[in-house]
Amino acid sequence: QVKNKAPAEVQITAEQLLREAKERELELLPPPPQQKITDVEELNDYKLRKRKTFEDNIRKNRTVISNWIKYAQWEESLKEIQRARSIYERALDVDYRNVTLWLKYAEMEMKNRQVNHARNIWDRAITTLPRVNQFWYKYTYMEEMLGNVAGSRQVFERWMEWQPEEQAWHSYINFELRYKEVDRARTIYERYILSLLVIVHPDVKNWIKYARFEEKHSYFAHARKVYERAVEFFGEEHMDEHLYVAFAKFEENQKEFERVRVIYKYALDRIPKQEAQNLFKNYTIFEKKFGDRRGIEDIIVSKRRFQYEEEVKANPHNYDAWFDYLRLVESDADAETVREVYERAIANVPPIQEKRHWKRYIYLWINYALYEELEAKASKRTRQVYQACIELIPHKKFTFAKIWLLYAQFEIRQKNLPLARRALGTSIGKCPKNKLFKGYIELELQLREFDRCRKLYEKFLEFAPENCTSWIKFAELETILGDIDRARAIYELAIGQPRLDMPEVLWKSYIDFEIEQEEYEKTRNLYRRLLQRTQHVKVWISFAQFELSAGREESLSRCRQIYEEANKAMRNCEEKEERVMLLESWRNFEEEFGTDTTKERIDKLMPEKIKKRRKLQAEDGSDAGWEEYYDYIFPEDTANQPNLKLLAMAKLWKKQQQESEAAEMDPDKDIDESQ
Repeated sequence: QVKNKAPAEVQITAEQLLREAKERELELLPPPPQQKITDVEELNDYKLRKRKTFEDNIRKNRTVISNWIKYAQWEESLKEIQRARSIYERALDVDYRNVTLWLKYAEMEMKNRQVNHARNIWDRAITTLPRVNQFWYKYTYMEEMLGNVAGSRQVFERWMEWQPEEQAWHSYINFELRYKEVDRARTIYERYILSLLVIVHPDVKNWIKYARFEEKHSYFAHARKVYERAVEFFGEEHMDEHLYVAFAKFEENQKEFERVRVIYKYALDRIPKQEAQNLFKNYTIFEKKFGDRRGIEDIIVSKRRFQYEEEVKANPHNYDAWFDYLRLVESDADAETVREVYERAIANVPPIQEKRHWKRYIYLWINYALYEELEAKASKRTRQVYQACIELIPHKKFTFAKIWLLYAQFEIRQKNLPLARRALGTSIGKCPKNKLFKGYIELELQLREFDRCRKLYEKFLEFAPENCTSWIKFAELETILGDIDRARAIYELAIGQPRLDMPEVLWKSYIDFEIEQEEYEKTRNLYRRLLQRTQHVKVWISFAQFELSAGREESLSRCRQIYEEANKAMRNCEEKEERVMLLESWRNFEEEFGTDTTKERIDKLMPEKIKKRRKLQAEDGSDAGWEEYYDYIFPEDTANQPNLKLLAMAKLWKKQQQESEAAEMDPDKDIDESQ
């Protein structure tokens, strides 16, 4: 009985028990005692016990082949070959598909120099498992080591009937080459290529190996024929760059450089660019070694052509890629090739009829026409290109004046003026544009057809009466032709238009026209009419400067009078900077031409510049703080506004108050001053 039933201080867990048991398993057990066998009976007893152990292991698990192999190897170590053979046979009855079992069985027979037994085992093995290449390799190797070349060849022939992998064929070929049987090796290659390659191994490298075999044995004609057959066999659908590289290198070794170029160019024209990088590289190296500058340039051009082809295939509407491609083709190709590429390019019409999508596309047509005219010297085709382009453009939605003008200029270069005029007339009728009118007028001016120019200007101004530049150019034309009255009438019509894009430019041109004609009174009337429309400061200053430049005795008084009028007119102007600009111009005039009295007077009119603050508001109406700005106070306005005078008196009073407060804060200073 246990008296103390309290738990022990040190507890032992189940995990600890398992860990200790595991650790004790690793402890080294003492080796079994060595048994010395002294007579035959002890040996037989030992054999019996050992065999019983092996048999028991086999009986427990027949499918574990390692037990059979250990049993047979033990019997073999005792030189009991018959027993070992019997064990292997029993094991093969259990699992005849086990490769290791066949190998161990055959190796035992070979090790014990039982050649016929080994042959028998190999025959059974290759008959039972013909797809196990190891059996064939071992069998042929054994026969070759025994010097039985014919037997080894016979085994290879049996193997080839099963159409094995390519390494088996190469082993057979190498076997024949070891015995200098080149013709036999060639025959095997032919069988390999013709009979089995099409079905089993349609790979480029097999053809290349065959060709290199012929080249190695100096049968160069046969090697070339093999390459040619390979090219014919694979055709254009299954082209491989490795075949052509090997073919080209073979021809390079034979110093057939022209053949090499033909091979490389043939392959580059047919293999896609992404699959021909190695081909390009080898071609470039070849040309650098044996070619001239022209050949190297051809390679670069071909490579770039492949790149551009891929780009335009990926995106046919990438017009920049087409431009680069066409530039390349034009630099190094015949006219038909260039035309073909141009036709492919212009076939990619923008899918949307919006001008922004057509701006790049239209230059393809322009470049095409220029190429036909300048490079190909084909005026008839050039005319066809321009006409096709004009028919393609949707003129009701938009047009390109550049095309019409280029077509007209082309017809003029061909001395076909009626067609040029007809083209420009059609353009103005279908889709009038400022640029078309200007180009047509410029053409007629160069031809000195002034009556046509007048008619065109009339049509132009009917189309765009707000275009001041057109009015001015029309008037200048009449001025050049000496018809002053017509020019003046054009100016009068122009300034009478209700809407103008640049009226100030038009008025300035009209005034300059009258000044050039020395019609000063009419110029003054023009200034007065302009001032009725606008009171802009620049108009007043220009009017004053005109009076000053008139060159008469009363010009100074007239100029001063204009400044006076301008100053009175601009008193109510909200833009004080413009009034300051006027006074500064007036002061500059008085400083140069005035007297002391007039200078003093203008100085009194100059404003005072003061800094002010104003409140800012954000877009949502909230307070955004204050900002400082400069304002101008004019003396004339101060005299008319009593509030400004009152403000000035208030500022003076505040200043006096600040001075008195400062004096009260510093009494010592007052005592010192009194002393």
